[in-house]
Amino acid sequence: MTRVLVVGGGVSGLAAAHRLRTLLGADTEIVVVETARALGGKLSALEIGGRRVDVGAEAFLARRPEVAARVAELGLDDQLVHPGTATSALHVGGRTVPLPPRTVMGVPGDPAVAGEALSPAGLAALRADAPGPWEPGGDVAVGALVRARLGDEVADRLVDPLLGGVYAGRADGLGLRATVPALAAALDADPRSLVDAARRCLPAPAAVTAGEVAPPLPLPVFGTLRGGLADLPSTLALAARAEIRLGRTVTALARTAAGWRADTDAGEALEADAVVLAVPPPAVRRLLADHAPLAARAAGEIELASSALVVLALPAAAAAPLHGRSGVLVGAGERRPDGLPWTIKAATFSAEKWPHLAPSDDPDDTAVLRLSVGRHGDAASLAALRRDDPDLVSAARGDLAALTGVDAVPVETAVVRWPGGLPQYGVGHLDRVAAIEDGVAGLPGLAVAGAALHGVGVPACLATADAAAQRIAVHLASAAATR
Repeated sequence: MTRVLVVGGGVSGLAAAHRLRTLLGADTEIVVVETARALGGKLSALEIGGRRVDVGAEAFLARRPEVAARVAELGLDDQLVHPGTATSALHVGGRTVPLPPRTVMGVPGDPAVAGEALSPAGLAALRADAPGPWEPGGDVAVGALVRARLGDEVADRLVDPLLGGVYAGRADGLGLRATVPALAAALDADPRSLVDAARRCLPAPAAVTAGEVAPPLPLPVFGTLRGGLADLPSTLALAARAEIRLGRTVTALARTAAGWRADTDAGEALEADAVVLAVPPPAVRRLLADHAPLAARAAGEIELASSALVVLALPAAAAAPLHGRSGVLVGAGERRPDGLPWTIKAATFSAEKWPHLAPSDDPDDTAVLRLSVGRHGDAASLAALRRDDPDLVSAARGDLAALTGVDAVPVETAVVRWPGGLPQYGVGHLDRVAAIEDGVAGLPGLAVAGAALHGVGVPACLATADAAAQRIAVHLASAAATR
């Protein structure tokens, strides 16, 4: 019997296992080995305040097709839901203002939309749109480019909060080519104006046709599952019909005459015809060191960011002041009214953002909030992450009160930590990814997948999983033909 080993039980590994099952059929043995005691990786949920709430990734980018297609394939399409009409905000310059519309990861396509978020001097720098560093085909830190062309305020107040929400990183440490590829391509075509490049990346505003009183509503940007995005990994695992081995770490890979052998810390030696590595960069580096040294070195150069999530279940009545607002992003370098740095970088008011999480008319019902902590390379964030759970909850509640005036005692709280949870796409990230994939291309029966490659979002993870499964299927078919 053909056996394929999938190392890693996060969404990428489980999506690869599922796709392998559909490609290879019922007779193939698929084994998933996961270090943790549970499947799902960064897609995780818990019960709090009487609701099941995601405590990892809570949404996917709906404009990419991968998740919607896989959800339909799994029979979960009736569970798809989208955010409501609540709006997001920024806390910048000591004020909370609406999140500017029509930006590309915070870079405005029109300076007029950013007036409330910037000082007069900051708006003048944005309008000046000065020449700055860019070589077509090259790469540069997002922060360096934006600061040089549009000024520090656009970088700190608009771009950095959005990148921090996606990558738990800083604009000054992330490369444009991998994090905002559409903007990089627009600059390749015409590097003269960063604002114009952003405008070209945006869809044209919807036009009003004859007889219409308003343009049609835009397609939803984000989506999730009614029971939580954490339902996706478990459904993938069931559909893959894989043998699951939890609490075991693959410590080494070795080539064999028939394929590969994986040694685990449980003393096992797992023989397989092919292997998919869907693990974080440090594990890729360790497992490839003896087989593809250049690929291993490239994986080792990918830094990881740590973060934490403080989840509060508040009495529904106490959360009433948040009505109509889906959340707030806090600008880099901002200070609380008391002069201290903010502990949180963002607050998501889940009960407002997602209609299916809205409280009922029951006076005892709760409203759930998610408060995010952690910016890679930020000293204050690193200090916050070292606090114990009660202290972190207290600090996050203080920030919430300072941001919104909501200081009610929670019905229930939880702290979820993600050490090394998000890869940082630094300058030259695509070169590192190319080195990894080129090294693996020389190893028959081996493939890689995961958030460290072509995007940290769930759609990108599914795309890498499908590509890895296709590579393995082609290899096994070729090997069978040769035999």
